[in-house]
Amino acid sequence: MNIKVNVNGIEKVFEEGVTLHEIAKEYQSYYKYDILLAKMDGSLMELGKQVFEDKEIQLITADTVQGNSSYKRSATMLMIKAIYKIVGREKVKEVSIHFSIAKGYYCTIKGDVEITDELLKSIERRMREMVEAKLPIRKVAFPIKEAIKRCSDYGMMDKVNLFKYRRASTVNMYDLEGFEDYYYGYMVPDTSYIRYFELIKFKDGFVINLPTKEEPEKLQEFKPQLNVFEELKEATLWAKKLNASTIGAINDIIVHDKINYLMLVQEAFQEKKIAELAEQISNRKDVKFVMIAGPSSSGKTTFSHRLSIQLAAKGMKPHPVPVDNYFVNREDNPVDENGNYDFECLEALDLELFNEQMTKLANGERVELPRFNFLTGQREYHGDYMQLEENDVLIIEGIHCLNRAMSYSIPEDKKFKIYVSALTQLNIDEHNRIPTTDLRLLRRIVRDKRTRGSSAENTISMWQSVRRGEENNIFPYQNEADAVFNSALIYEVNVLKQYAEAALYSVPHESDAYIEAKRLLKFLNYSLCLPRENVPKNSLLREFVGGGCFNI
Repeated sequence: MNIKVNVNGIEKVFEEGVTLHEIAKEYQSYYKYDILLAKMDGSLMELGKQVFEDKEIQLITADTVQGNSSYKRSATMLMIKAIYKIVGREKVKEVSIHFSIAKGYYCTIKGDVEITDELLKSIERRMREMVEAKLPIRKVAFPIKEAIKRCSDYGMMDKVNLFKYRRASTVNMYDLEGFEDYYYGYMVPDTSYIRYFELIKFKDGFVINLPTKEEPEKLQEFKPQLNVFEELKEATLWAKKLNASTIGAINDIIVHDKINYLMLVQEAFQEKKIAELAEQISNRKDVKFVMIAGPSSSGKTTFSHRLSIQLAAKGMKPHPVPVDNYFVNREDNPVDENGNYDFECLEALDLELFNEQMTKLANGERVELPRFNFLTGQREYHGDYMQLEENDVLIIEGIHCLNRAMSYSIPEDKKFKIYVSALTQLNIDEHNRIPTTDLRLLRRIVRDKRTRGSSAENTISMWQSVRRGEENNIFPYQNEADAVFNSALIYEVNVLKQYAEAALYSVPHESDAYIEAKRLLKFLNYSLCLPRENVPKNSLLREFVGGGCFNI
């Protein structure tokens, strides 16, 4: 019996039971990049899925968010399989995918092995041999007990711990030439799709460099942000020392009623880092401008307040200067390619006025600061005069604060630049990392619903636009920072869960945001829930869940 398949208005006839993989091969010539996944009946699916009736299908290529994630996930499995083959399973205690660096992942190998350039070349050669062999990546469902046994046999104790808290009776694992592993998310059909990668020795481990969705058939030059790397490494080692580096480990701590202690330790650790920053600033007597930048939902506002308190404790007088007050009048604001106002570009700010006033303040002159009226779209003046005294310091927060072009007239020795981001040290397990973007998106979903009445659907729909703005205006300037502050809290997913789940369940099935909402719900399903009551009033997390002591 034949069925009809419609892809972007192009209809083809197939036999009943045809796989999405076979369908993708027939349509591949219509696409520039590899087809890696498919969307059918409103759900994302791997290409191994069979089709038994007439369907309208959307094919997902490597230049999409879902396609790129699937590619990277599959490449890490290919790499781990090659490591076991080259090093020897008996010599490998643990392979860990720690965090993102540049466009790749920072990894380490524990066991009877030394990471050298020669070893990495051997592993990479084995990976390419498997690519040429077109080995299938098969999904296999196991009962929970069987999945735990198999992961235990490989020494993957993080997964064993994770599965203890799984509500479903089965676990979907993946098999690559006899090597079985668990992955959070979908995989490509076989190894022939994983053609672009390289292994680079770096610090105590190595990096697997992978393509981006913008250029899925090209590897970008490896240019690590060393200050961000060191902050992530420190946070990872700190979490390891506390036996709290994975979701399963956090769940264990909650179950054994030790979570309040961990929360207090985490908050004390962050306060210590903020105090150290205040010490650095106070020791630089010429500094008059503390410039704070970071991506969306990094907790910059709460961080600014807490830093101000620490600076005051040092005898300084901090004054906030909102960069938003220097927006150009609405009629002068640039527009993007769709004709919408682009509020994130540098040209949306009156740079001449900002630099003129900041220079005068640095020289001890008195200026009247503007206020931007977001209702009228006009800049106004209401007698807000300021003149800096000896111990005064301005706290300036904005997405362009690391970009020298924003504060071009201010001498560099008068500025102290801080990059703030939620650089999560928490992973699902040793092979499944939690992207910092996921943590920030959950924060924003919760905050948008609470403070703006905005739905999770709206927040998810605009997220890629937000990400593009970050890629253009924030991330290129990370190395300009004098210091990096990590705003991620090791317990926050457990607190965010109760608020995020309710918001995510409201996303309609027919919405373009549904697939992302479903993915985030699956991720949250791994974590046990924590109430917000024991979260300190001055915690960065209060900026998102509410009930904090700062008026923000």
